[in-house]
Amino acid sequence: MISENGETTPDGSICGYDSLHQLLSANLKPELFQEVSRLLLGRNCGRSLEQIILPDSAKALSSKHDFDLQAVSFSADKEQMRMPRVVRVGLIQNSIALPTTAPFSDQKRGIFDKLKPIIDAAGVADVNILCLQEAWTMPFAFCTRERNWCEFAEPVDGESTKFLQQLAKKYNMVIVSPILERDIDHGEVIWNTAVIIGNNGNIIGKHRKNHIPRVGDFNESTYYMEGDTGHPVFETVFGKIAVNICFGRHHPLNWLAFGLNGAEIVFNPSATVGGLSEPMWPIEARNAAIANSYFVGSINRVGTEVFPNPFTSGDGKPQHNDFGHFYGSSHFSAPDASCTPSLSRYKDGLMISDMDLNLCRQYKDKWGFRMTARYEVYADLLAKYIKPDFKPQVVSDQLLNKNSS
Repeated sequence: MISENGETTPDGSICGYDSLHQLLSANLKPELFQEVSRLLLGRNCGRSLEQIILPDSAKALSSKHDFDLQAVSFSADKEQMRMPRVVRVGLIQNSIALPTTAPFSDQKRGIFDKLKPIIDAAGVADVNILCLQEAWTMPFAFCTRERNWCEFAEPVDGESTKFLQQLAKKYNMVIVSPILERDIDHGEVIWNTAVIIGNNGNIIGKHRKNHIPRVGDFNESTYYMEGDTGHPVFETVFGKIAVNICFGRHHPLNWLAFGLNGAEIVFNPSATVGGLSEPMWPIEARNAAIANSYFVGSINRVGTEVFPNPFTSGDGKPQHNDFGHFYGSSHFSAPDASCTPSLSRYKDGLMISDMDLNLCRQYKDKWGFRMTARYEVYADLLAKYIKPDFKPQVVSDQLLNKNSS
């Protein structure tokens, strides 16, 4: 089979909307392909997404360092009383730089060196807000249950933040940096945290992962527990952003809470593998963008990370040394149900999108989800549900017992 970049996939499969989209483009008549494209990727304000022309310097960095580079634009309808609010946003996906057996300091520095030219490409392309993948400074070692990986944890103002602060200031760019945090003030507790770095190089704030998976190889509660920062929305010079870290994308109320707090763009930095979640990947974020009238940026790391010691999982598989393939496929979704093609399943990449944030309010006005929601009814149910004496509201057919007897 053909991957999204025209290569044969290692497992011979087609996965994700973009891979299917590319395959069909090569095999369908143009008019039929246009209809398939409309169904797979939607229409932005009734039109196909437009390609952004990037500077040659960004393209040269992509070619020299061999990372996927894509750029498309979301528009909004022209308004009479508001000017367009166009923001350029970027997502970076990457594999690790060195084997997991290399010294930890070398692994971390290797990732820094790998990401520097990709961040530079975002900078010369005038990206305003950039988000990196979950735990970008390290291998995703949370399958192993080995505590030595905690050495990668650092304070919010640690080495990775200082590295990115320089680039944020240089390029006048807000950077979302998901790291393994060591909370020095509270007994060195470990958290899965996103640090929000302002365009002046300042630290705006942080958000800690709300939902911790306990499925398959994902044993993350060995390292950190559910976050304590709520659902903060960070107001930046470029717009209001939030971070729904990884497993939170499976929880609709988590998406909702960021929307209720006024988010215009919600990032979902993730680390997830093909055998577990790939059919969900193009659906959940797109649905969240529609239901909550904001843009979503979905980031997934890429590659297969092999660890020196075998480990077991919660689903009965024999012990093994890797998670499986992190399938990349990072992309953007919009409130009007349109979405971008995704980045490669196999290569590092930078996805760039121009988005007119006016589209958020336009779709709130169009669909009226906020006005037609029944929050008071949901709140009443949830208040009852969390009590020990909760009874589900089930109305049974009075004849059920009689018929069964």
